[in-house]
Amino acid sequence: MADKKIKSIKSGKGKQPSNEQIVSGFNQLRQEQRALMTKIAELEGDQNEHRLVLETLNEVDGERRCFRLVGGVLVERTVKDVIPALDHNKDQLAKLIETLNKQVEAKGKEINEYREKFGIRVRGEQPPEEAAEHKKSTVPCTRRLVANSSGLESVD
Repeated sequence: MADKKIKSIKSGKGKQPSNEQIVSGFNQLRQEQRALMTKIAELEGDQNEHRLVLETLNEVDGERRCFRLVGGVLVERTVKDVIPALDHNKDQLAKLIETLNKQVEAKGKEINEYREKFGIRVRGEQPPEEAAEHKKSTVPCTRRLVANSSGLESVD
């Protein structure tokens, strides 16, 4: 439902959205991007753990017993049986991280488009040259939103 609000705000259909709607849409996009980045960090940690375990197991005899947690159940296997499964999981994690990185990049582009459309500036950020040229024009700016650590505020 929230995605529909953002899409309707971005599409410009209907009446002009209020500052609160613009702010909530922008904050939601940023929160979605942060959630993706958090998931990536978690998966990179898992991938690093897989790498460390593989490095350790590569130095061990293949017939040695080891235990692996599978779906909450501890299973006894040999090292030579566990290494291919761990290697496969590590590769799958790498693919998933790559996919999520592409999603973060796309979300970043979406956020930038949203910022440009509604004239949102992050507090402390230097305005781009286009904004400086826009100030010189005779067309007055109807509203400007400035982002800070607690969200956005309207500056008229």
